[in-house]
Amino acid sequence: MTVAEKILARAAGLAEVSAGMVVEPAVDLAMSHENAALVMNQFFEIFEGTGLEPTVWDPAKIAIIFDHRVPAETAKTATNQKKIRDFVAAQGITKFHDVRGDEGGICHQILAESGYVLPGTVVVGTDSHTSSHGAMGAMAIGLGATDMAGVWALGRLVNVEVPPTIKVVADGEFRPYVGPKDLILYLIGMISAEGANFRVIEFHGRAIRNMSVSGRLVLCNMSVEAGATCGIVPADEETFRYLREEACATGPFNAVLPDQDAIYEKVVEIDVTRLEPQVARPHTVDNVVPVGEVEGVKVDQVVIGSCTNGRLDDLEVAAAIVKGKTLARGTRMLVFPASWRIWAEAMRRGYLSDLVDAGAVIMNPGCGCCLGVHQGALGDGEVALATTNRNFKGRMGNPNSSVYLASPLTAAVSALRGVITDPRKGA
Repeated sequence: MTVAEKILARAAGLAEVSAGMVVEPAVDLAMSHENAALVMNQFFEIFEGTGLEPTVWDPAKIAIIFDHRVPAETAKTATNQKKIRDFVAAQGITKFHDVRGDEGGICHQILAESGYVLPGTVVVGTDSHTSSHGAMGAMAIGLGATDMAGVWALGRLVNVEVPPTIKVVADGEFRPYVGPKDLILYLIGMISAEGANFRVIEFHGRAIRNMSVSGRLVLCNMSVEAGATCGIVPADEETFRYLREEACATGPFNAVLPDQDAIYEKVVEIDVTRLEPQVARPHTVDNVVPVGEVEGVKVDQVVIGSCTNGRLDDLEVAAAIVKGKTLARGTRMLVFPASWRIWAEAMRRGYLSDLVDAGAVIMNPGCGCCLGVHQGALGDGEVALATTNRNFKGRMGNPNSSVYLASPLTAAVSALRGVITDPRKGA
């Protein structure tokens, strides 16, 4: 069996499963953000007419994080957030992260850094980028509100078809100014935005073994942009180190590894030594080219951060590039740390002051700019270069604008030049 098959077999109480089987796995963690308000509506409907009190199956296994519209930008959002707060209190949900500077942030970063996701578990979330948590060796699946309401009531998923798995072997060593974001963009460009539809991408190879959890989160986060149900990096010592040292989780941690004779739909091999910095052009994530093919495109806004590339190492490299320099006139830079914990540590280390001194604006952790509903929308005809995960038409708030995707290195160098620039050429 593959990693996904082993995890689903355990969760469904079966000795083994294979691709195509329909199972009903128990859920170890269920996450929602502000769309918990939608889930609540569906949840209450389940109990209508039953005479039963609407009660979640296990409040300790539900996490709710405000991140998409924080602080609330409208009365409607604020009212929905109030309803969720009331629900959380009534149900006894303790894994609740409100709009707070001591424990808030973007949901996918919060789950990882809080030690909520452990290897071998089944994680579901009402967000497509729940796939991120495969970086911890988990099976992580994005759901709609109706399916999540069922999970809140039953504690399991119903009628889940076991997905086939694509094995990606990334060998070699990254050259300077090339990293995980370039690898996942290259892979999506190679197999297309539908190349892994309803499949799992299982990552292997020397480049993955040598990669930090931060980098692995990038890969699994964007696996969904190839259509994948989940991206998975089998847990190893780096996973356990992160859980112990950064997430302060307590073991034991059990790695789920694929069998030697695991059946994969196909195997994709990539030598990262040959990779150049990559850029996804508007308006699809698989419209990927080496940075040299788009050099010189004028950039109005640079965005560094989000659940994809808003971790401490991302802010560190961006700050190092702009330190002592000034952003190009006519180009603005918005920086969204992935959590307040990261924000605070970046402040202590001086990264934020280096970015601000160069002209960047430091935002509160949140998703608003990425999905175009809050903070940082683009004007008609404007161009953004972002480290976020999507560049669909209108994604950053305006269908008459364009979004390119790249790594924090490429983004920071380009902000100094005012045009898309190969980071290997420097600022």
